[in-house]
Formats: sequence, structure tokens, C-alpha cells
Amino acid sequence: MIDVGAAGKGYLVDIVSLILQQAGVAEFVVDAGGDLRHCGEHGIRVGLEHPLDPRLVIGVANLQNRALCASAVNRRAWGNGLHHVLDARTGAPATEVVATWVAASDAALADGLATALFFTGGHQLAETFRFAHVRMLADGRAERSPDFNGELFTRAPTPSRRLPTAGRPTDLAQRQGRT
Repeated sequence: MIDVGAAGKGYLVDIVSLILQQAGVAEFVVDAGGDLRHCGEHGIRVGLEHPLDPRLVIGVANLQNRALCASAVNRRAWGNGLHHVLDARTGAPATEVVATWVAASDAALADGLATALFFTGGHQLAETFRFAHVRMLADGRAERSPDFNGELFTRAPTPSRRLPTAGRPTDLAQRQGRT
């Protein structure tokens, strides 16, 4: 069995991109379910999927000749608050960050940093790596790096509102009559 989780999926995107470039393909998008690489003269706009409602986006990223990788707690999740993004220091699922998006020169780097942003601030990672990012926090706020090429649609939450763990409706869902 081969598990290409973590940065492996991003690395696979980079390998496929290299194969396409070596074959002379000038414009392409390689999409591996949340990890993608664009190459070409004309950029694309990519929606940043809301981690609690896949019908919504919290913003868009403008992408040209770069990779964009995402990670979120709603992917590979089971039970109340249990998901695949684990803190290696505690073994517990991440709780403060619910989604991340990273744009970088290659997908392996973007993929690895998308996971690292669950536990480390972007400013700390920027001391070593070149990338742009968005992080959505559990209270509904979104952080973005100054060089993120895109737009966020989120509004600042009230201080008492936190995004739910699995199984609890959001305040927004209640106001919209969806619960």
C-alpha cells in the first residue's frame, strides 16, 4: 500500500506537472483534489472552499504558474471533532485552525506548508520559506499573508461565535433556517 498523504500528494502533482512540461504542454492545470498546479500564460481563479459548507467559498485565489494546496478539518473526518490533522506533540486533532490554503512555486512545498499552518504562524514559516497563505480559524476569522494574490469574502465574527465541531450547527446555519 502506498499512502501519498501529507506532502506526498503535492509531490505527485509536481511530478505530473514536470512530465507535462517535458512533453511540451505549455498550458495545464493538474488537480489532485485540493492540491493543484497551474502552468500557462493565462491565470485562473480558484475558489477557497468553506471548510464547513462545501457549497460556499470564503474567497478566491488568483493563480498563475504556481501551485495552490489546501488542507481542512472537514476532509477525512470522523466523529465529533476528530479529523486527520493531528498535532504531533499531543496526538490530538487541531482545534484552533480549520482550513489553510498555500500558494508556492511547487505543490510539495505548498502541501507541506498547508499542514504546518495548522500549528505554526505564517510569519514564522516565512522566515524559511517563500509562500502566500490564508488560514481560517475556528472562530471564523481568516488570516492572510500580505502577498496573497486573491480576495476574501468573510466578515469578522462576533467575539463569542466559534465554528462548531462536527454535529453542531453554526450560528449562520441557524440564522439561514438550515438547521
